[in-house]
Amino acid sequence: MARETTLIETQATNSNPHYEPYGWQHWPDHPWWSYQFRRGLGETQEGAGAISEVFLAASRMKPGDDESWHREWMGVAERNRERATRAEEAGHIQTAQNCWLRAAGYYRQAEFWLPANDPRRLATFELMEACSKKFISYLAPAGEVVDVPYEKGVSLCAYFVRSPHGAGKQPVLISMGGLDSIKDEMWFMQARGALQRGISVLMVDGPGQGGTLRRHGVVSRYDYEVPIGRCIDYLATRNDVDASRIAVCGSSLGGYYAARAGSFEPRLAACISHGAIWDFAAQIGERSEDHPLAKHLLWVTGAKSMKELPEVVKRFRLEGALDNMKCPYLIVHGGYDVLGVKQAQIVRDYAVSKGVDVTFHLVSEEETGADHCQHDNPTLGQEIIGDWLCKTFGIDEKVLRRESPVAPLI
Repeated sequence: MARETTLIETQATNSNPHYEPYGWQHWPDHPWWSYQFRRGLGETQEGAGAISEVFLAASRMKPGDDESWHREWMGVAERNRERATRAEEAGHIQTAQNCWLRAAGYYRQAEFWLPANDPRRLATFELMEACSKKFISYLAPAGEVVDVPYEKGVSLCAYFVRSPHGAGKQPVLISMGGLDSIKDEMWFMQARGALQRGISVLMVDGPGQGGTLRRHGVVSRYDYEVPIGRCIDYLATRNDVDASRIAVCGSSLGGYYAARAGSFEPRLAACISHGAIWDFAAQIGERSEDHPLAKHLLWVTGAKSMKELPEVVKRFRLEGALDNMKCPYLIVHGGYDVLGVKQAQIVRDYAVSKGVDVTFHLVSEEETGADHCQHDNPTLGQEIIGDWLCKTFGIDEKVLRRESPVAPLI
C-alpha cells in the first residue's frame, strides 16, 4: 500500500498565520510545530489552558527552536501551578483546580519536543502528573490514581474517575492515546465528555505511552488486546463498574490499538477509533532519521533506526484482525486530517465488508474539528464520541439528569 501524501507535508504557500480547513496554522513554514500548537490551542476550551496565555507563550518562541518551545510552555505552566498552590492554601479550590488543569496542559506541551534521554522529559512529565493528580483529587467523586497490573512486575499508569451522574454500577470507557498522546491529555480529548454522560473513565498509559514508557521503558506492541485485557481485569474487581458495558477508545495510533482490542477482547461492549489507522507501517512509509517525529517513533516502538522501523511495526495492521470485531464500532476521523484520510476510509470499507456494525463520522470543514483527532475542536470530538456511547449503552440523559439534579459540573 503506497503511503498517502498528507497535508502536513504540503509546502506552505502562505507564510503568515492563517486559518485552514483543519484549523489555525500559526507557523506555516513549521507545520509540525503548527500542528502541535493547534492541539494546545484547541484544548484550551476543555480546560487545558487559556487562549491568551497560549498566544503569549507562542509570541515569545523562536519558530523551530525546540528549546524556546520548552522554555515558554514551562513559564506559563509554572505560573499556573504556583497560583494553584496559593489558591488551595486560601481555600479557593475551584480556582486551584482550574490552574492545575491548565498547568497540566502546559507541562504536556513543554515536554513534547524534548529528546527521550533528556532528564527534563520525565521531570516535566511528572510535574504534569502531579497537577493532574491534584485536579482529580478534588473532583466529586474524587478521582483515583491507579496502577493496573500488566506483566513482568510492571503496572500500567492510570487514573480512574467515576461520573457524578448516575448511581450504582456505571458503564466505563477505557480511554487512551496513541503515538504521543497520554492519559492526562485524554481528559481534553475523550474522558470529560464521557463523565458528563454518566460513564466512568479509566485513562491509561498503555505500552509505548506516557508513564508506562517513561518510567518503565515498556514499548508498544501490535496485540493491544493484551494490555486492554489487563485493564478489563482490573475493572472487573470494582463493585462500581458495570462489566457488561465496558468500551475502549483510542486516539490517533490508539485508533489502531482500540480496533485491535475490540477485535480480540470479547468483554468489550463497544469500540471507538478516534482517528483510524489501517496499516501503521504503510502510514509511516520510508522516513529519514531527521523527520520531526523520528526519535519519538523509535522510542515508542523500540526500533533501532528509521530503516528498521517498518519491520518492527509490520504487524500493526487491521487486515485479518477486524474480521473478528463483534461489538459496535465507531470511527471518528477528521475530513482534513493533516496526517491523512485514506486509511480511515479503508478501515471503514473493510469493516463493512466483514459485517461489522460500524458507524463512520468524517468530520467536515464546516463542523470544524476536521483536523487529526479533532485537535482544532476537541469538544466536538467528545460530543460525537459521548453521544454514540449513550446510544450504544442505552443511556437516557434526561433520566440521568433527573436522577442526579445536584451533580457537580465537570
